[in-house]
Amino acid sequence: MKYLFLLFPFVSYLAFADSKTLKTLAELSQWKQTGHYVEVERLCKAFANRFPSQVDCVTFGTTPEGRKMRALVVADSKKGLLAFWAKRRKRPVIFFQGGIHAGEIDGKDAGFWLLRQILDKEGNPKLNEALKNITLVFVPVFNVDGHERFGANNRPNQIGPQEMGWRTTAQNFNLNRDYMKADSPEMQALLQFIDKWDPLVSLDLHVTDGAQFQHDVSIIMEPLFRGASELRAAALELQEGALNALKGQGHLPLGFYPAFRKEDDPKSGIAMSVAPPRYSQGYLALRNRLAILVETHSWKDYATRVKATRDTLEDVILLTAQKGREWRKMADQLDTKATDQVGQLEGLRFENTDKYKEIEFLGYKYQREDSEVSGAKKITYFPNQPEVWKIPLYDEVVPKVSAKIPEGYLIPKAFASTVIPKLKIHNIKFKEITDDVGAKQVESFRADTFSFANKSFEGHQGLTVTGDWQKETVTVYPGDIFVSCRQPKGLIVFNLLEPLAPDSLLAWGFFNTRFETKEYLESYLTEAFAQEMLLKPEVKKAFEERLEESEFENSPEKRLEFFQKLHSSWDKQMGLYPIYRADKKFR
Repeated sequence: MKYLFLLFPFVSYLAFADSKTLKTLAELSQWKQTGHYVEVERLCKAFANRFPSQVDCVTFGTTPEGRKMRALVVADSKKGLLAFWAKRRKRPVIFFQGGIHAGEIDGKDAGFWLLRQILDKEGNPKLNEALKNITLVFVPVFNVDGHERFGANNRPNQIGPQEMGWRTTAQNFNLNRDYMKADSPEMQALLQFIDKWDPLVSLDLHVTDGAQFQHDVSIIMEPLFRGASELRAAALELQEGALNALKGQGHLPLGFYPAFRKEDDPKSGIAMSVAPPRYSQGYLALRNRLAILVETHSWKDYATRVKATRDTLEDVILLTAQKGREWRKMADQLDTKATDQVGQLEGLRFENTDKYKEIEFLGYKYQREDSEVSGAKKITYFPNQPEVWKIPLYDEVVPKVSAKIPEGYLIPKAFASTVIPKLKIHNIKFKEITDDVGAKQVESFRADTFSFANKSFEGHQGLTVTGDWQKETVTVYPGDIFVSCRQPKGLIVFNLLEPLAPDSLLAWGFFNTRFETKEYLESYLTEAFAQEMLLKPEVKKAFEERLEESEFENSPEKRLEFFQKLHSSWDKQMGLYPIYRADKKFR
């Protein structure tokens, strides 16, 4: 009897639903609860059975705990021919996923609700017409194992539902940091699935924590500050169209992520930013596609949040049905012209300028005071007293670090086993060199400075480097790999292999061994060698100049290393990035 409470969610679901209804536990419980994954399994099959000419229930992967990853493909075509018709008719595909953070589960219930209304013709009749021009691909829950780690306090900052899943996977990966490095089996499966359907528009459905304010949903688009200008115009058109439609539906939407520059001070304002490709919208934008991060607000109740998510999906579907073929043509042209991007200067890391505009932000009265607990400032909101905050929005974003896109990258055979699996996951083309071997001029990157992260992040010890590329002659051997940037996913190649990119393999720590000292000169030998070297005026001068730096002066290790680097035993590969830029194609 003491374990009977564990069966309550399943029993309560059966009490509400039978095998015929297409309603979720969330809808049947008046948005108080959300169902376990057994509901996704049932509804996926039930939709396909009820609408066999419009819906396929597909499996695209298996989680580490053995659960099937399900998706619904919805289109106005015969079952089994959806992929054929989507490709042949060039219909734009809209992909939307819920539960990448399984506690933020609004997208699952909103997606099923909207699909039922479309297919049962309950809602906006324009949605039924839209289905003739687009294909929908819906992943109700991406993080399936995390979804089944149900608990009442998994999202302590969030109002409802009564229980929900966990943020990370069974292997404790945060999937929305995994798009580029693709460590998790779930992400590897999803990237292959996305590659198969090649969606024009993708929506990643979240719930944000943070300050308390009146706005209920944020629509964050990419690409807006990077990528091809043609696609930026389309992204802005889609974002503005969705924001205007949401306002007409009674929502209070935002076109930026609502995080204050100082967490406990709304007056500090908000800074717009460029999402790196570890995030869904940053990654998909690099594939020349339109990507949307949807963030409802955790302070709103579950019914309000699900409605905001549902309405956002409706608005994006209607807008894409109208303009999707035009946007798809732009995207296809960008793929075709991928060769033109070689040699262009492309931003890798971005920052805000001091430029801002004052905006009216719908907040509540609040009070900042010293905290007896933390010793810092604490903030208290009074949601029964609405206010309009006039705060700065720093909306100008410029590249902080840029680099020219090379012809491609040369990967020595010794490191091919590290890189090739990542290339295959992203479906990036590469060539194994067989006969175009021998001495070749390339560019090499040697770090001037480098530092390891103080702690592990997503299972990696990150690496930050500074440095530049320089011409060098190396020997190319059979089995070395060449990866061209002249391909539709050239920007993915560039961001994966360019060392200064924030989500490059180097930045995630895949090449840390090249930055670790393996052989060294003992300190007592270094002392004797240093005395010899100090007899050389140029060395003595350089050493004395370094002594003017307090960090160097006060570090015996750094002072000894200064001379160790001058010794013939110093590892010449230390700090050398093991991937080269190539300005020619290899046969």
